[in-house]
Amino acid sequence: MTHNTPLSPRPLRHLADAHRRVLTAAQLRAHGVTAAELAGRCRPDGPWQELLPHVILLHSGPPTGEERLHGALLYAARATEPGVPVQPTAGSPHRPLYQEAVLTGLAALTLHGFSSTPPPAALDRVDVLVPRQRRLRSTRYVRVLRTADLPAPQPVTGLPVAPVPRALADAVAELRDGEAVRRLLTEAVRGGHCEPAAVVRELTLAKLLTRPHVVDAVDALLAEGRSIAEDRLYRMVREYGLPDPVWNVDLRLPGGPHLGGLDAYWPDQAVAVELDTRAPRQGHRQDQGQGQGQDGDALWSEYARKREHLERLGITVVYITPRKLRDSLEQQAAVVRTALMASGDRDPAAYVVVLPR
Repeated sequence: MTHNTPLSPRPLRHLADAHRRVLTAAQLRAHGVTAAELAGRCRPDGPWQELLPHVILLHSGPPTGEERLHGALLYAARATEPGVPVQPTAGSPHRPLYQEAVLTGLAALTLHGFSSTPPPAALDRVDVLVPRQRRLRSTRYVRVLRTADLPAPQPVTGLPVAPVPRALADAVAELRDGEAVRRLLTEAVRGGHCEPAAVVRELTLAKLLTRPHVVDAVDALLAEGRSIAEDRLYRMVREYGLPDPVWNVDLRLPGGPHLGGLDAYWPDQAVAVELDTRAPRQGHRQDQGQGQGQDGDALWSEYARKREHLERLGITVVYITPRKLRDSLEQQAAVVRTALMASGDRDPAAYVVVLPR
């Protein structure tokens, strides 16, 4: 609290420091500040300033990054009456402070810990998602994005933040620099923030895969994701004492057709591992939940046909996703070990030719 903060019968102790320095005009009225007092304190030479319409910064200096983010959310939060964001109270301490407002885009990625995005104080614009039916205009440094699919926010430093894939899609929608897009997508995967399939799904839902510079960045992203997944697969075999397989091979029937490529194959046990790096492509966000699009269905059918063909030849195929390799490496090693141990109980597999891929 500073000497400029109004005295009132309703204390502000339940608010964090930044929340005490940025309040709405309605909150200040509720704490005893009259309209005349507010106007006087917000004069050009006064101790306060209007950060955004109906959002007041309780000092005269430049806002900090935290204050800018808090102010943007206060501006966009659904109000119980015009200009009054829903606030927690003693009787209902868990009511959301920023109801129906979620940070997204570059601001959200910064909060998620991305190093390739500017700090909050240096952002030219802060993107905030609100429901489509809200009537709210972008203003000053706040860009309001209306959506029919408001994501469940992830709390970061007490602020509601869109999940990384959604924040990436909203950031990429405004970027025309292919190298900048590539840096963001690469950091998302290399930094372990999310899997490539989740990013591609959000970019598809946002209808961004018609832009050549985004498509080029996605190609690099998928290559990056597969490389990381392959490294984890090598580590799984080494750290959990699995027999050494032959890596990255193609199988063929003697003098016959190509059976498909595999990431790892144990010829003596006729067990194969393939990384499932499919990135399902869906329609617009409104269609989310109605199943994969035609590209995803076709790719799944290709996987299924390949697996059925190999298993008819007596070859056990284990599909592992990059996410499972990231989150449950020991469990995936156990799955492969079980398949190897069970090979002795099966009929011998058909003879196949193993070639380098």
